[in-house]
Amino acid sequence: MDVAVVVYDGVFDSGLSAILDVLDAANAMRGELPEPPPAWQVDTVGFRRRVRTGAGHLVETAPAAGAGSADLLIVPALAERRPEALLDHVAGAGSASVRTLVAETRGRGTPVASACTGTFLLAESGVLDGRKATTSWWLAPVFRQRYPAVTIDETRMVTTSDGVTTAGAAFGHVDLALAVVRMTSPALADLVARYLVVDERPSQSAYTIPSALAQSDPLVAAFEGWVRLHLDEPLSVAEAARSLGVSERTLQRTVRRVLGTSPVRFVQDLRVERASHLLRTTGLSLDSIARKVGYEHANTLRILLRERTGSTTAALRGR
Repeated sequence: MDVAVVVYDGVFDSGLSAILDVLDAANAMRGELPEPPPAWQVDTVGFRRRVRTGAGHLVETAPAAGAGSADLLIVPALAERRPEALLDHVAGAGSASVRTLVAETRGRGTPVASACTGTFLLAESGVLDGRKATTSWWLAPVFRQRYPAVTIDETRMVTTSDGVTTAGAAFGHVDLALAVVRMTSPALADLVARYLVVDERPSQSAYTIPSALAQSDPLVAAFEGWVRLHLDEPLSVAEAARSLGVSERTLQRTVRRVLGTSPVRFVQDLRVERASHLLRTTGLSLDSIARKVGYEHANTLRILLRERTGSTTAALRGR
């Protein structure tokens, strides 16, 4: 498979290197399988002979026109964490060449892939419209508001939809590259993951910080604060709305628009976050922790923790 990796000014260094290193490792380990898959021919392409990364390093690139014959185009993330600056960049003249390359590549039917903030470049180019995607969990509210035509699921680590593969935050580039390998050889992907000591991470949920998501909107932030004050009580969305001076419908719609979920599920997220913290930092019994986060029965909390984090209570306490 011929893979073109786009390198542009400000690219996230670790994201770029993770993709190159994983694919290089896959090539090096192919021979360990009884029936090795074909090798990956990986080329870094750009719009200038030398490109400066986000950390200031210079990367030599081949002409981007060469991506036209590739079997897969990968767009690493931009080294930018600030939402406003990120949106300005992906929509600005500085990224026009990347957007055009992505749109033309997908227009030919060639698969494209990206991770973290790079998913914004894909969305801005229009190739994610009508598709499912994931992105950095902490940028999901911004993404959802900017690209309403995209069905976003920030809990997923990697998502593929109609020829477009997206992955989650920052070091989700490793998961993205392993997904590329897995498309050709699941056995080789598992082998590479073992050599690189990469744990399977199907979801970003265990890393999500609900309070960070809530700060994207004043009403959602106020709702989050109210919930935390009443976390050990049975909670009513209607009561929360009255306390915040809005209708229940307004609260429901705002939480759904900003977070892509219901107020009840967001409350569960906050309870899971608090319970996980108590499991890691105290010797309290699960029954005691359950009561502190509003559950009468420990088993209810046990099931919720397993569903949201993918871990048992014993594993969470061990961390």
